Amino acid sequence: MDKPERWSQKVTDSSDALELESGVFTLDDPRDIARYLKRSAEQSKRRKSDPYRSAMSMLTFYINRAGKQLSAEQKERLEAAKDELRVLFGKPRKGPVPAPRTDSRQ
Repeated sequence: MDKPERWSQKVTDSSDALELESGVFTLDDPRDIARYLKRSAEQSKRRKSDPYRSAMSMLTFYINRAGKQLSAEQKERLEAAKDELRVLFGKPRKGPVPAPRTDSRQ
């Protein structure tokens, strides 16, 4: 009996997002991941939106799909790749949210 195809694999194989080589999300350097996604998004004939949105969507999809199977280190690397992707496309980095003020001086 054949193993049923997972919905996420079907999306990856048939979506109009990007054509990616396997292993891109396991690269060690977040900048390398971002560069690869940018290059793929700009060259892709399958994408429906602009290259930035396609690349970011694919990265987010992978993070969400992998879920609990990602180690903390892998997730941190992929989140850092999102920031690198923003920089490569000239978008502002998503920095830490500032803590609320606790003093009474405004």
